[in-house]
Amino acid sequence: MTFEAWSPLFLGMVLAMFLANSVQWFMYRERIYGLYSIYTLIWAVYFTINHFDLPRNISNFYKLLLSYSGYILYLELAKLFLTLRDRPGFLRWVVRIQWILVGYCVVKTYVYLFTDFWQTKWHQLSLQPVRFALLGVGIYIIYSFYRSRDTVARFFVAGTTALLLNHAITTLLLIRSPNISLGLPFWQHPDLFVQSGVVLDLIFFSLGISYRHRREAVRKAVVEKELDRERERRQREQLQAELTLQQLKQEKTEAQMRALQSQISPHFLFNSLNSLSSLISDEPRQAEAFVDELSTVYRYLLQDSEKELTTLSNELRFINAYYHLLKTRHGSGIQLITQIDETRRPYLLPPLTLQLLIENAVKHNVVLPDRPLKIAIRTDEDHGLIVSNTLQRKPSGRVMSTGKGLLNISEKYRLLNQPGLRIEETTDTFRVVVPLMEPIGSSEGVS
Repeated sequence: MTFEAWSPLFLGMVLAMFLANSVQWFMYRERIYGLYSIYTLIWAVYFTINHFDLPRNISNFYKLLLSYSGYILYLELAKLFLTLRDRPGFLRWVVRIQWILVGYCVVKTYVYLFTDFWQTKWHQLSLQPVRFALLGVGIYIIYSFYRSRDTVARFFVAGTTALLLNHAITTLLLIRSPNISLGLPFWQHPDLFVQSGVVLDLIFFSLGISYRHRREAVRKAVVEKELDRERERRQREQLQAELTLQQLKQEKTEAQMRALQSQISPHFLFNSLNSLSSLISDEPRQAEAFVDELSTVYRYLLQDSEKELTTLSNELRFINAYYHLLKTRHGSGIQLITQIDETRRPYLLPPLTLQLLIENAVKHNVVLPDRPLKIAIRTDEDHGLIVSNTLQRKPSGRVMSTGKGLLNISEKYRLLNQPGLRIEETTDTFRVVVPLMEPIGSSEGVS
């Protein structure tokens, strides 16, 4: 049986794979299907050339153009099958090989169409290094990827191996008998092994592409499932945030009343009025300033205490007024030092936070001219506000601590989903670190 009897079978197989892959390309429009369709079409045309009685140089020209176009596309498919973008050095090497093949095709086109050099024995000898070079390229690819754990890469390596083995047999047959004659037994015809290698290569490529498509479909399904879970999680978080906001609003009135009762107690108002009474007769001008500061304090309590957040700048203005009242009452027994980074003034915190901490310090410590209570307010580099005071506790039994002040501030931060307070105490200093929140679209308090 001759090769000519087998050739239609190979052509039919290649055309069947071409049609099947073309359908997939029209369905998915992926680049790999387009390249593979062109790749199979090139080999189908190459097999068809064998059935035409063309002049030898024209036939060789067509086979050259088609086969080397197939090799160039083969390397393009290698970039996708082997994901060479992850190996830039190997990718550059493949691109160089492709351009070398393009240059070789240009030279051989000139030889076949415009010279008689193709008829000489030197031409036959010049073909051998090129054939062995192609064998070397295939061997190098197999050597580089045969241990790959990627199934798609393994299909590519298997197809390359089949193509390489048949190419090697073809090369040996052409070395032994450069001129192909009709009627050769099919096992001695070089094109048999060319076409066998191509068909096996195409089969493995088809399996690799099918597996790759299935894997991508599974991956997309997993991603979609993860996205659904993420959407559900975000919806739960949003619902939780809405519930927290509702809870915050429900507790707002009660918290404001608690804050007014625990922070600005009737005892404080009584002491302030006593101080004002003594100033009216002795220091009328100071009494007038005292009234102004007292009105500032209570105006802030009525207005800003209704907000969930206020700026550090607003809070410091209120503290200056509040400190004036304390200074009028305690004189040199109390000192306030502020060291604030100007860039932190627009940052946010719950209103009355500083007043609570300062009153807490006055309540639990001795305040005397010979033992002044020193209170410091400063910012740090970590978006924190540090409120510290000298630790000089009143004798045990004079003050009963309920802890409501610090607990009130901590509860506000919890409802705002913010980090809590950090309380530090040494032998001579009590310090509270209050988190500051970055402003969102406004430099004023958030209602």
